[in-house]
Amino acid sequence: MPREGRRLPVCVGGARGAPGWVPGGRALCVCLCLCVGARQGGKDRGKARESQRVLAAWPVPDSHTTRFSRRTERDASNWSTERLKTLLLPVRVEGEEGACEVTEVSKLDGEASINNRKGKLIFFYEWAIKLAWTGTSKTGVKYKGYVEIPNLSDENDIDEVEIHVSLAKDEPDTNLKTLMKQEGAKKIRDAMKTYISTLKTEFTQGMILPTVNGEHMETTPQVAPKAEDRKAAASSSTATSQSKSIGVKIPTCKISLKDTFLTSPEELYRVFVTQEMVQAFTHAQATLEADKGGKFQLLDGSVTGEFVDLVPEKQLVMKWRFKSWPAGHFATITLNFTDKGGETVVYLEGKGIPASEEERTKQGWQRYYFEGIKQTFGYGARLF
Repeated sequence: MPREGRRLPVCVGGARGAPGWVPGGRALCVCLCLCVGARQGGKDRGKARESQRVLAAWPVPDSHTTRFSRRTERDASNWSTERLKTLLLPVRVEGEEGACEVTEVSKLDGEASINNRKGKLIFFYEWAIKLAWTGTSKTGVKYKGYVEIPNLSDENDIDEVEIHVSLAKDEPDTNLKTLMKQEGAKKIRDAMKTYISTLKTEFTQGMILPTVNGEHMETTPQVAPKAEDRKAAASSSTATSQSKSIGVKIPTCKISLKDTFLTSPEELYRVFVTQEMVQAFTHAQATLEADKGGKFQLLDGSVTGEFVDLVPEKQLVMKWRFKSWPAGHFATITLNFTDKGGETVVYLEGKGIPASEEERTKQGWQRYYFEGIKQTFGYGARLF
């Protein structure tokens, strides 16, 4: 029987890893299974990856003391599932042959997690994705197909991720497949880049607090302050405490759109502030209170916000956010309606959009608001 010692993570022969008692506090090599798996490949490589995930969550000894530091782990799977769907569904490309768009995320198998120990983040993500796409030729003929992405993983560079485009069974060959394979694949790859970027910035908020020289600030003994200095010291202490809790600052940007509708400003304004009409053009449940300070929720909760200012037939100002944005972060969206005699021009200005969401937000407004309104109520007109 080994004598009592320190509890350390032990990994033997490529197993999943478990805590064990090591005589005299000497640690076994925790990288044994990783080394073996890397050399042998195949199933062993899979075991090595699994062992790496498990070891990342175990408590390990501090290199300078006998105290143990436990890693903070956060499961990002559910967030990633929603994030990938919202990034991939708006993908749409046009060319001389016609247009192609992603219509469904039919499979999204995998997982994602983040581990943090002493200010260092370790990212794990591995996804197998299948998308459905529809192509429409210039003559109106529709074709259906699939996009398969088998290896979106932290082990692969984004440019190495495979994207396979195919037509559905019994569909005749069409140049739209080439359009989707070339231009569509580019946009899909860009969407995956955005996912990885936001996983490492927005989702990780709160996992790392500001540090000094790479180490978390700790309290040290203080000399009792003089009476006249106590007020200033208390104020300074409060400010320091507040600064410690500050998370990651989100870079933001502005967007602007302009579109024309074949209707009056009065009718178009009414579309944006009437619950039944909003549900009609979004094809989803919606709730809204069209008053200053009134809340709204669209697309089954994917979009939420609050009306800041309402000037009938002239202007709408609202706080607005996607569900996948960092908690509590809202952009400011302003819609200005201009009467052009028989038609209305809408100018949209958005401020405070997360920089990584710029393109998706513009596409979302164009597709789900503007195009949805035109198709539902017959207000179609040329785009500027």
